[in-house]
Formats: sequence, structure tokens, C-alpha cells
Amino acid sequence: MKYEWRKQDKSIYLPKQKPEIIDIPAMKYFTISGKGNPNSPAFSELIKTLYAASYAVKMMPKKVTAPEGYYDYTVFPLEGFWTLEPGSKTLDKDQLIFKIMIRQPDFITPELLDYAKETIIKKVSPENRELLKLEEITEGLNLQMLHIGSFDDEPATFAQMEDFCEQNNIIRLSKSHKEIYLSDIHKVAPDKLKTTLRFEIKYK
Repeated sequence: MKYEWRKQDKSIYLPKQKPEIIDIPAMKYFTISGKGNPNSPAFSELIKTLYAASYAVKMMPKKVTAPEGYYDYTVFPLEGFWTLEPGSKTLDKDQLIFKIMIRQPDFITPELLDYAKETIIKKVSPENRELLKLEEITEGLNLQMLHIGSFDDEPATFAQMEDFCEQNNIIRLSKSHKEIYLSDIHKVAPDKLKTTLRFEIKYK
């Protein structure tokens, strides 16, 4: 049976349009860390690198042989941790610090990352290929909410989430946050984009 994140992991990726608390366990990701404007061509190339590596692993049974523990699955959505350069007082997109990522299935190993890097050698630049890492990340206790609309309108959704924290004796641990991109920006109008927003919390 094919593993479909929209079905098996609905609580992780598809929250409602109201704040909800979730405890997220350790999961494995291909990641790329960097700094700069997400609207730049360079950032698009980083996304391309993540997807190329992810599909290289998914397509292994058709290209070479299935790795140990392999099962069919849908490639997970693009995600990203975002924060500002320390000391920044206003939102300057050129000063954004990010770690973008695509979750990988449980059978992923460092050897499979090496395979992916070798497979995509003609598709992405050597510099971007070397930025690829395999990381296990535990997000832990978070508040999340579905945002519908453009990325520039996210502050209104974050305001709702922070109001929820105040009303429920919850502390937001930092201004860093995660975004999970549920829509294809090339096919969906900005006011219809769906993005899961999330930040780390603790109880007072």
C-alpha cells in the first residue's frame, strides 16, 4: 500500500484554520540551509535541488534496485524554518535565514543521500548539491494553523496564533517558525495558497 502523507499524516500537515497544539516526533529530512530572499532565482534553484534528490530516492526501484526497507510513497511537501538575522528589527527578506527541507521515508540512510547526490549531478550545480544534508529533526511541542492566502498576509494568521497562546497560558519560544507549502505557487492564485504555519511552544 502506497504511503500518502495527506492521508497517513493528516494531523501533521493539514491542520484546520484555527490554532491547534501538536507534538511532532523525530523525522528524517533532506535539508539545505542558507540566507537570502525566497523570491530570488537562487532560492528556486535550492528548491529544485531538494526535489531532485527526493525523487532520485523515490525512483530507485525503476532506475537501479530498491534499497532495503523500501516502500512506495508520495514525495513529501516542501517545508522551511525561517528566522531573521540577529539584530534585525524589520522584515528585510534579504536578511532571512532559512533551512528548507523535504521529509524522507523511514528507510533513508546516509548512503542513499550519497546516491541521490550522484544521480542529480547533471541536474543541479555542484555548489547546491554539496549543500544537501540528511538530518533527523525533532520539532516537539508546537502550535500550528492553516494559512490561506499570500505569504505576505501570514502576519494576520500568526497574530491569531499568538492570541491563542495568551489565552491558554502558552509561551512562544522564539520568533523562528516553520512553513509547510501545500500548494503549487505556479498553479494556485496567491489568495488561494495553503500553507501550514507552526512555531515551538511551552506551557507557562
